[in-house]
Amino acid sequence: MVLPALLTAADPPQLLPAREQMAFTLGFHIILVPFGLAFTFMMLVCHYRALRRGDQQALVLAQRWSKVAAVLFAVGAVSGTVLTFELGLLWPGLMGKYGPAFGFPFAVEGLFFFLEAIFVAIYIHGWKRLPPWPHFFTGVVVTLAGVGGTASVIAANSWMNQPAGIAVRNGRVVGVIPSQVFFNGAFWWEMVHMLLAAYIVAGFMVAGVYAWGLLKGRRDHYQRLGFAVPFTVAAIAMPLQFLVGDTIARQVYEREPAKFSAVELLPTTGDHVPETLGGIFVDGKVRYGIQLPDVASVLAGFTPSTTIRRFNAIPAAVRPTDSVVSIADSPRLFHQLSTVGAPLLVVSGLCGLAALLLLRRGSPPVVRTLAAIAITTVVGGWGVAQYPYLLGTHLTIQQAAAPTATLWVLIAVSFVAVILIVPSLLLLYSLQLRRKLG
Repeated sequence: MVLPALLTAADPPQLLPAREQMAFTLGFHIILVPFGLAFTFMMLVCHYRALRRGDQQALVLAQRWSKVAAVLFAVGAVSGTVLTFELGLLWPGLMGKYGPAFGFPFAVEGLFFFLEAIFVAIYIHGWKRLPPWPHFFTGVVVTLAGVGGTASVIAANSWMNQPAGIAVRNGRVVGVIPSQVFFNGAFWWEMVHMLLAAYIVAGFMVAGVYAWGLLKGRRDHYQRLGFAVPFTVAAIAMPLQFLVGDTIARQVYEREPAKFSAVELLPTTGDHVPETLGGIFVDGKVRYGIQLPDVASVLAGFTPSTTIRRFNAIPAAVRPTDSVVSIADSPRLFHQLSTVGAPLLVVSGLCGLAALLLLRRGSPPVVRTLAAIAITTVVGGWGVAQYPYLLGTHLTIQQAAAPTATLWVLIAVSFVAVILIVPSLLLLYSLQLRRKLG
């Protein structure tokens, strides 16, 4: 088996530690994002039910979930702050040259962050201090601010995939149109995709907690409602996600051929391209996979005659180095998870929904499986979104890395700090979930 090296001779030595540090921090942070987006919405669903129907158990759920949301918000703020510093320290080639455009969505995100922080505090401390409906609407502000903050980050990420709204002269950004930077060509689909992913991840994870209680025989109204609300939210979002994901994949085929060929692991250019389930590269060929004839071409262009270019067919001037293509890279990981996880999500979701409708069993194994698949795919999908360029074809990841070769020392120190801090945060997070959700 021949695997490309992690670094080529042309790569700066500081590139690998920069990538590892950024990936580690992003991988931790992205798991928290769905809760900031979707958990507060599910909290409001219970709160609304309590106000409209007088359901006291729904009110208890809303109160407990609000405390968990506050803990998650605090932990997410810590990891998000670390990412902010990493952007400047690890990728000065990006921030130094394109900061006037790239920084705009993050400035907007900062406004939403402070708005969310203010109203999280008001909502939590307002349970016995505010009239019922005004208190409820402070929670609505929290949810909307979370959506706005996520949209701002997605705007920056999607702009890196399809740069717009900038004028470059002599290698310098001399003009920025903020609206075009924010609402770039990839923004809306990526935003909807992330929003649905958040509802799926948070829904299945929270439902798993109460499904476990149902398995243990706790079948009171509180336990059943705690399972039903998040599971229903995730079950509604899941089929919509397949439609949005299919549309995004077709856009990637049209606008980002290097990414598409890497995700599909295509060794040759041609039509009637099969879709490969599983598989790895061995001696330049895809082996050990199950091929579905013509399916990749049909998915890309609705016809078996659709031609798909291989990675090496991308013009050399805009093609990233082969070092970013390996079976361990997130694009291929995402492909494996999608081809295996998609039917599993459908089947498991139908089984779990049937169990919910029958009101007999909570199907904990099913829900835990759904949660695990959803978390893994959202982490892999976030990596795919920024592959294989750092800024379209304008800036490669090699050009953006820090110029200092002593970055290994900084990374080593920061890794030690993160290794000490992250387990502590996870322990605090787990204890809070167990105490507040139970």
